[in-house]
Amino acid sequence: MKTKTPKESLTVLTDLVLPGETNPLDNLFGGELLARMDRASSIAARRHCKRIVVTAAVNHVAFTKAVPVGSVLTIEAKVSRAFNSSMEIFVDVWIEDRESGDKTKVNEGIYTFVAVNETGTPVNVPSISPETEIEKERFIGALRRKQLSLVLAKKMRPSDATELKALFND
Repeated sequence: MKTKTPKESLTVLTDLVLPGETNPLDNLFGGELLARMDRASSIAARRHCKRIVVTAAVNHVAFTKAVPVGSVLTIEAKVSRAFNSSMEIFVDVWIEDRESGDKTKVNEGIYTFVAVNETGTPVNVPSISPETEIEKERFIGALRRKQLSLVLAKKMRPSDATELKALFND
């Protein structure tokens, strides 16, 4: 299977925040944003492996700034690391200033998807070769995040989480 780069999975969704999608403070509902992030992540995962993909987990979401009605919202998703059948997708969310066009990062999230065949059985996915510094940082961090998730789910013994132990032994 050919190794791929994160940019090959890059998915960019741009949309306008409408009044029916906002809360009483006229800010985008968190659930609406999560759904958009999930769709962008799904497309990125599918582009990476060319298979059916299913959401396995939402590992992290940070709502750092409100998204007001009328905002131009841009969601950028790409695979940060691939394991056997699973892929970690990192999502960045931006809004544009109406007058200057400057972008402000308002949210980020990390999703895990699993590639499956037509019967729902997991299948192997191509590996990732990061190119940029941020892609390399996210690639390295993905193994730590996966090990932490496995330890918390009691699917891995803490003593076997080599990447996590390295964090505390430096």
